[in-house]
Amino acid sequence: MNNTVQYQNNKAVIQISIIVAIVAGLVACIQPARPQWSDMEAAEHRSHANRMRDEYRHPTETLAFFEVEPCHTVVEIWPGGGWYTEILAPVLRSCGALYAAHFDPNSDIAYYRKSLAAYKEKLAEYPRIYDAVVVSVLQPPKFKRMISPGTADRVLTFRNVHNWMKAGTADAVFSSSFEALKPGGIFGVVEHRAKPGTSLDDMISSGYVTEQKVIELATRAGFRLIARSEINANPLDEANHPKGVWTLPPSLRLGEQDKMKYLAIGESDRMTLKFVKPAVE
Repeated sequence: MNNTVQYQNNKAVIQISIIVAIVAGLVACIQPARPQWSDMEAAEHRSHANRMRDEYRHPTETLAFFEVEPCHTVVEIWPGGGWYTEILAPVLRSCGALYAAHFDPNSDIAYYRKSLAAYKEKLAEYPRIYDAVVVSVLQPPKFKRMISPGTADRVLTFRNVHNWMKAGTADAVFSSSFEALKPGGIFGVVEHRAKPGTSLDDMISSGYVTEQKVIELATRAGFRLIARSEINANPLDEANHPKGVWTLPPSLRLGEQDKMKYLAIGESDRMTLKFVKPAVE
């Protein structure tokens, strides 16, 4: 009698387990898949002009190289008008977090104030996409903490190192990035690439920086270089133009002068470097 009861109980447990598994499978099937980086390239919130720049910026491949995941806490340093925010924010919104380390709203520099105001207007335009973006301030020496120390999975910067060098704050920004990351976290850098041996003055004036200089700054802050990629390379760009990198699109600083020539070159040749904050032993 007891064996019969035990058999029936076991059978009931098995049946319930099967039903639970089936229901779980059905729920998984009907739940929408989390958006991925590639889904954002043709998303409606992106302008045609911005989508056209994917050819040179390779957002899907770049974020995959930096190993950015949808549930990560990510800091984007000096996002400017928000080109990469368009890609990052929608994917990180439901599971991860995006911090935009932007300019000081009370800066004495009008460009910084206008850039931040334009960025915030962009966020307000699509609240269902950008409502979770946290805007912080990174502007050394006064503002050096963009997020609580040791809480970011990834810190990313796109074409900003030359600006920090010009401002004399490059070491401070690299140190702030190191502080922000968890041990084992990745610092991803994309920057206009100068020819080896380019002087510091020429780097600052042209906007092109040598890989050696970026690696030097990162190493001094405590980072270790773990990989480099040619994802954003442009062999047509010789990095020697009358108005520096701004001669090329999208700036086209020379206006109509030799415009077709520079359009044919495209955007700048860029290094893509991946650094890690070493884990605590």
